[in-house]
Amino acid sequence: MLEIPAAAPSPVEFERFAYIRIGSATPRLSDYPERLRTLWAKLQPYAWESEIALQFVTSDEVLARLDYTSYFDLTRKPLPDNRAGILDRLSSDRLISADAGGRWNITNLAAILFAKELTDFPSPIARKAVRFVAYGGRNRAERVTHRKDSNKGYGTGFESLLAYVGGVLQHRESIGEALREEHPVYPALAIRELVANALIHQDMTITGAGPTIELFQDRLEITNPGQPLVNPDRFLDSPPRSRNEALAALMRRMGMCEKQGTGIDKVIVAVELHQLPPPDFRAESNAVQAVLFAARRFSEMTSEERIRACYQHASLKYVSGQRMTNATLCERFGILPQNSAQASRVIRLAVDADLVRVADPGLPRAGYVPFWA
Repeated sequence: MLEIPAAAPSPVEFERFAYIRIGSATPRLSDYPERLRTLWAKLQPYAWESEIALQFVTSDEVLARLDYTSYFDLTRKPLPDNRAGILDRLSSDRLISADAGGRWNITNLAAILFAKELTDFPSPIARKAVRFVAYGGRNRAERVTHRKDSNKGYGTGFESLLAYVGGVLQHRESIGEALREEHPVYPALAIRELVANALIHQDMTITGAGPTIELFQDRLEITNPGQPLVNPDRFLDSPPRSRNEALAALMRRMGMCEKQGTGIDKVIVAVELHQLPPPDFRAESNAVQAVLFAARRFSEMTSEERIRACYQHASLKYVSGQRMTNATLCERFGILPQNSAQASRVIRLAVDADLVRVADPGLPRAGYVPFWA
């Protein structure tokens, strides 16, 4: 019986182990170079970022289509004083590759991050532009009040996109001890992390769909195409995984997302700090959706929201080396100490739903941990 190596074989190993049988003869695959190349290509892991977006273009076209100054600014590298230095630096980060006759190939990674205009590239790239839509009510049948299609690359246009969204968001007022202060409806840090996650974790092979940000009267929905690689209930504690490793690595270098994969932790911390309803992470039909909800009192939250908030709070405490208690949950919800029985009821519901459990059955007052702890 033919043994296949556990790890992906090298071309030499692959040729050694794979044969084509014709009658009694067993010629090596090297006798069929076209078949060997086809089979070897299929064994390689697919990396969307390294595919070619534009092929055989001049150096002038490279510099005209890519916002290379943003690349140097965001990666905090000095801008070379000549064209050869710029092209060499872009090539070293695999944003472009040399072709024959002094021509260049622009990779998908370069196009999606640094395109001056995404529409300058083929439609699979152009369709990945981020779309923002604000509605006047609670559903998509309501009047559209604001709309923006960000046609810049993700790296080039990230900050301006967030600034636009922040400018559209309504603000709620709260009275301080001396001054009237304005606070955003949704924490800016939470929006930043969720938008970055949507860009990084989307399935680039799904054509005709890109990340969307939709603002409703009572919530903000951020959606990216593709099924999640991790169960949404475990986004907070699971090690980070990405379909687009090169994209994620470069975005981390540019400070657009978290290096340690703690973005969801920061989202939940920000939500709890503002005592908002818990975010909802959903796996929809071939898409992942993260939903932030506008402020509501504890009494206005649904039972499902209270249980989800309890589970997220217990998970956050656990990954921080702590345990959820009745007192910490009261603080999360803004429940006064004399009304702590309300928090106790929520904990019982979360325990009954098998989302949290007593940390130590022998010491019921030792606190609670998530079910997976």
